[in-house]
Amino acid sequence: MTNLDTSEAATGTGDRSRPRVALPALCITQITSWGIVYYAFPVLNPQITAATGWSAAATAAAFSGALLVSAVVGIPVGRVLDRRGPRAVMTTGSVLGVVAVLAIANAPSVATFTAAWMLAGVAMAATFYQPAFAALTRWWGPSRIRALTIVTLAGGLASTVFAPLTATLAEHLGWRISYTVLAAVLAVVTIPLHVLALRAPWPPAPVLPAHQSTRSGAVERSRPFLMLAAALTLNSLSMYAVVIVLVPLLTERGASPAAAAWALGLGGAGQTLGRTLYAGLARRTNVTIRTAILIAAGGATTAALASVSGPFPLLIVLAVAAGMVRGNLTLLQATAVTDRWGAADYGRLSGLLAAPSTVASALAPFAGAALTGPLGGLPQLLLFLTAMSGVAALFALGTRTRTQTG
Repeated sequence: MTNLDTSEAATGTGDRSRPRVALPALCITQITSWGIVYYAFPVLNPQITAATGWSAAATAAAFSGALLVSAVVGIPVGRVLDRRGPRAVMTTGSVLGVVAVLAIANAPSVATFTAAWMLAGVAMAATFYQPAFAALTRWWGPSRIRALTIVTLAGGLASTVFAPLTATLAEHLGWRISYTVLAAVLAVVTIPLHVLALRAPWPPAPVLPAHQSTRSGAVERSRPFLMLAAALTLNSLSMYAVVIVLVPLLTERGASPAAAAWALGLGGAGQTLGRTLYAGLARRTNVTIRTAILIAAGGATTAALASVSGPFPLLIVLAVAAGMVRGNLTLLQATAVTDRWGAADYGRLSGLLAAPSTVASALAPFAGAALTGPLGGLPQLLLFLTAMSGVAALFALGTRTRTQTG
């Protein structure tokens, strides 16, 4: 851990300034936003392609485009968050998310489907983890790890709740009506919570010690920042490709689509379990070693999924283990800026750090689909992703800063 934020005064926050209702509200909205805007797609996509005749590559490219838009929009969103706080940003994002999901549900062509996903990308940038992390980092100050852990524990349940729910809806209603129902849920849950729960005054940015600087360009041009961005980018490409191919991998190995969806959901439960372990890991390791260990562990679970063909309960165990690593990596990225450079420009620096990682996660579905054939199948793709994680772990070892203490 770092000693950059050691007091309430240093962060500009205190118990009285924390909108305590914001934490449970963000837990609920993260579950709902991720579950509907992100995790519903891998469950519904086989039915979408079967019903419309659109190619899987085309629908995956539309989803990837949304994540690319999210990466680009996330940078200015981070600057707005630093200045004004999360209420307007996340409320607007919720409204855009509802409109986007309804447009996806009613898309008459693949071009319209793709355009709807571009709008969904703007909603992702304004409602997913980055704005929630910025809010909790500023409001909770030195208690941020606890708050971030709680909200990511909840967020890890998104696939657990919504993957099986989406599969059930699709079985009875079809993909278009399923998305329409999910859009209604998104509206009813997230819009009022963002409007009502994020009203507290936005604290001033913390004052950093004299030897620290987040002047424009000073941090983001540094070697540790660039190495960290490279490590997290390669890791995101590998991690999200595994998430996207998990359902087809399991069905290829004999699981029913419903059972594979449950396995994906249980991977989300694994994320929740993994996040309960992060605070202990953070106390026992410095941030550089912690980064390398977690990225390498993700590669190990990918290698196991590539080499183990069954039985199905063992594959579920591996999916849960992979989810546990993903859960820790989410918290690692949430604290990567403050552990190294403090919280003064958290929104801006996190947006810059997250942008290439989000681009990588955007390319993951398309890259997975495109590489599976040339590499010889899904197991070979997973071995390739394992090697990518190994390179990312090596990059992570070069992310130590001169002022880092943990």
